[in-house]
Amino acid sequence: MFDSGGHIVDRRICFAVLLALFVAGGSANGATVDGIPLHSSSHGTGSKTIILVHGWTCDDTTWEAQVPALSKQYRVLTLDLPGHGKSGSPKLFARAVEAVRSEAKAEKVVLVGHSMGTPVIVQYARMFPQHTAALVFVDGLVRIGSGAGPAPNPQQFSGPEGRKARENMIRGMFSASTTPAMQGHILNMMLGAPEATAVGAMKATWGFPSPKDEVIKVPVLGLYADHSRLADREFMKTTYPNLQYVEISGTGHFLMMEKPDEFNRHVFDFLKTLSF
Repeated sequence: MFDSGGHIVDRRICFAVLLALFVAGGSANGATVDGIPLHSSSHGTGSKTIILVHGWTCDDTTWEAQVPALSKQYRVLTLDLPGHGKSGSPKLFARAVEAVRSEAKAEKVVLVGHSMGTPVIVQYARMFPQHTAALVFVDGLVRIGSGAGPAPNPQQFSGPEGRKARENMIRGMFSASTTPAMQGHILNMMLGAPEATAVGAMKATWGFPSPKDEVIKVPVLGLYADHSRLADREFMKTTYPNLQYVEISGTGHFLMMEKPDEFNRHVFDFLKTLSF
């Protein structure tokens, strides 16, 4: 683990702190999708609800710098997307998010999706528009072909060389300012995901949505690294007419972890403009 300065922190201390925070401010939920139990948690008691959705081969710990801040004013729900494997699809992931929302009895929610979490929350907005107040894209994949490069072959992440291919892809997400400790944390998290998850999620999500997808009119905040290969502003302006686009400089793909204070400020400013 690492602190805000990128220094290694004793794991036993981290566990004790996280356990205390969980007991004091978070509770586990009993949501399921297709009979699969979902690991999810609820923080804060605000009347307005935010759901945080992680990216490819990640988990809900990517939001550790957001939950304490946001939960002071809002109810914050996090989840680990179900093990993807061959059955994974944006629709399954979206239904997992809906299961968490339904369990929490939140009428309308703001959805925040990082990386692969962006197409998940877009799919959610299509399937459950009545529960979607707004969307926040965090360096998220909106479509292929605008600088992100050709779609990778998911099978490269399987077999004897698969782990190295995954590691190379993950290292490409870092910037010069990503601390070694943070790099180690992210690598451990993402390489710790099962091979089936890495392959299945990549198959399910890369290239989604397509340029022909319908316009989504809810307010959208796009938070992107200044050198992001995933941003496609022209496409986003057309598909999401109520888009606010913000670049955060000096970060890699995990901007919410690398510059949490600036990231949180932009999210709070956006939330203040909403009525839900």
